[in-house]
Amino acid sequence: MKDVEKTSVTRQNSRKRIRRRKRMMNVYGLVVLLLVITAGITISYTFLFNINEIRVSGESDMYSAEEIVMASGINEGDNLLRLDCAASEQKILDELLYVETAKVERDFPSSLDITVTKCIPAFNVQYGDGTLLVSKKGKILADNGFITDGLPIIYGLEPADTTPGKPVSSENEHKNDAFAELIASMVAKSDNNIMSVDLSDEHSIIVNYKNDMIFKMGNWNDVEYKLSLADTVMNEDSVKGKKGYLMMVGTNMCSFRDSDTPVLSQGAIEPTTAQKTDEYGNPIDEINEQDPDMEAKFSEINNSRTTTVPTTVTEAAAEWSGGEDYNSGYDDGSQWDGGYDDGSGYDNGYTDNGYGGYDGGQW
Repeated sequence: MKDVEKTSVTRQNSRKRIRRRKRMMNVYGLVVLLLVITAGITISYTFLFNINEIRVSGESDMYSAEEIVMASGINEGDNLLRLDCAASEQKILDELLYVETAKVERDFPSSLDITVTKCIPAFNVQYGDGTLLVSKKGKILADNGFITDGLPIIYGLEPADTTPGKPVSSENEHKNDAFAELIASMVAKSDNNIMSVDLSDEHSIIVNYKNDMIFKMGNWNDVEYKLSLADTVMNEDSVKGKKGYLMMVGTNMCSFRDSDTPVLSQGAIEPTTAQKTDEYGNPIDEINEQDPDMEAKFSEINNSRTTTVPTTVTEAAAEWSGGEDYNSGYDDGSQWDGGYDDGSGYDNGYTDNGYGGYDGGQW
């Protein structure tokens, strides 16, 4: 019997099995990672990052630190990750009338910072039934029946809500935009000299300065830019110290005038010479002014006519019963006013001396 020689055969894994194992390893790894993240989040929102210290800072003459914390709705032991900072800030502003701004910030791992600033009365907003005392940021501090001395007065805003603690606003969107830019510009200047602003017509806003200068800025667009432009013009050597009117010309020019002349429409070119007027001060339309040759012809026709005043209607009709069509004459009774209008009779003759006009052969 022959001996059988045994050999060992190594089984080789197929490529498919190797790829399958790799996919399973990736799935296992992902599951483990998700479990770790879930556990970490759960621990963070339950045991970690809980508040054990609340610090209050800033300006607040009216309220204590405890009152501010209470108004925020935050307590020690609350979790920092669950905290809604924006909602807490708004609660402070709503609860504490004389707090202008509130900032709530997390300080990990377990502290919280609250910073507040106090309200400073800055404006009077007058409306139909009273006057609102408003802060620099536009917060209503009081609904008074009087104007607080030394503060600018805003007319014509027409506030939709007059409740203290609420931001002042108008149902007119254009007036809101203008008001927001106005107070931002006025607060930014330490030497603000605006006395009052009239927003009654959002297309024609008027600003009155303490130096007796009146600025007609036009509509609500680019209020901050227009105020800056007016300041520049008022501080020019040729204007500084004078009283008068500042008027917007177009969208980027501001002119100074001593008198309240009509404001040019946007885009119009300011005339360089005064418009001609007649002896009564009425403007003369030079485009429609009579041609000099035609005026000479009228004078020649008038001089060739008799200047005797007709004593009867018959004489008048006979004397002026035809002729050329012209439009000239006297208003003082010495010559016909209006002359021959259609060749058939008088047109407004002797109206200034008591005579009735003869038109078409009848008085």
